[in-house]
Amino acid sequence: MATEPSSSLSPDLFDQTTIISLLSTLAIVFVAYAASLRFLPSSSSGVLRFLFIWHLADALCHFLLEGSFLYHCFFSHQPLVDDLKTDLFPTPPGFLGYSDRVYGAQSGGDNPFAQLWMVYARADKRWAGVDLGVNDPKVSIWMIVLATCELYGGFMTFCPEWLIGSANLDTSNFMYLWVYLFFFNTLWVWIPLWIIWYSVKDISNALNLRQGKKTL
Repeated sequence: MATEPSSSLSPDLFDQTTIISLLSTLAIVFVAYAASLRFLPSSSSGVLRFLFIWHLADALCHFLLEGSFLYHCFFSHQPLVDDLKTDLFPTPPGFLGYSDRVYGAQSGGDNPFAQLWMVYARADKRWAGVDLGVNDPKVSIWMIVLATCELYGGFMTFCPEWLIGSANLDTSNFMYLWVYLFFFNTLWVWIPLWIIWYSVKDISNALNLRQGKKTL
């Protein structure tokens, strides 16, 4: 079961690594916003600008942050010591042909991205290791596809964990539960749902316009 909430706060809850990690997320949003100012016409609607910022920030998050997670999954490792009890997240036996190695950010040492993922792993320990578990109607269709993929990804991230009683999740304090687990993950639920609603409405409007032309 997930760790029961308590009023005590971890002493490293707001350490330097944590603050830098959170600022890196804000930096991605700022870059996406700056790009919207550079590439979108000044007359663009607020909705269009938001969609641009969301998808660019989403792409940067996947390529930079989650890309670094994949890098450590495949290239960062340390020897598995069978006779010592550690807090390392276990690597599936036979991963990449090895059963005597521990892979993931937990083996990334001082690498900044490894440290970033170790901060997040305080709330969800699976991220410390290897876890095997969008005004043109055409644009709206692709935004629906991408948003659906985001929802599916979120489902596949947490549903298997819920089925085993959330053994890897730590909900013992506000930061882990409401910031790391709830806020950062439900962003990829509520916004994709809104994007699907917006895109369906946009496609419906386009179909209504086409139907109106046929009746003229």
